[in-house]
Amino acid sequence: MAHDAQMLKGVLSLLLLRLVGDQDDYGYALVVRLREAGFTELTEGSVYPALTRLESAGLLDSRLVRSASGPARKYYVLTAAGQSEATRALDAWTTLTANVDHVLNRRNPA
Repeated sequence: MAHDAQMLKGVLSLLLLRLVGDQDDYGYALVVRLREAGFTELTEGSVYPALTRLESAGLLDSRLVRSASGPARKYYVLTAAGQSEATRALDAWTTLTANVDHVLNRRNPA
């Protein structure tokens, strides 16, 4: 299913905070998880800058994990501030989608 790029950009931070909150992960693995969730047009070029912004804002921390079988990977970890922001953003998203649904699905009186 194709998603409008602007709408996706608006919720990408929430999606990333939620995914990292579920499991520490590295950038490309997060891209794969999002694609598996149906965001097939999502590019690394949009995910990596979003991760950088979240880390700069103190919502994510990162650690470098070295691998014997390949290059080191930068794993992202949700901070306490990130958990608070994820909760706040999810509440806002829930309210927004309920309001949009109410407008889109209201029945006009005959």
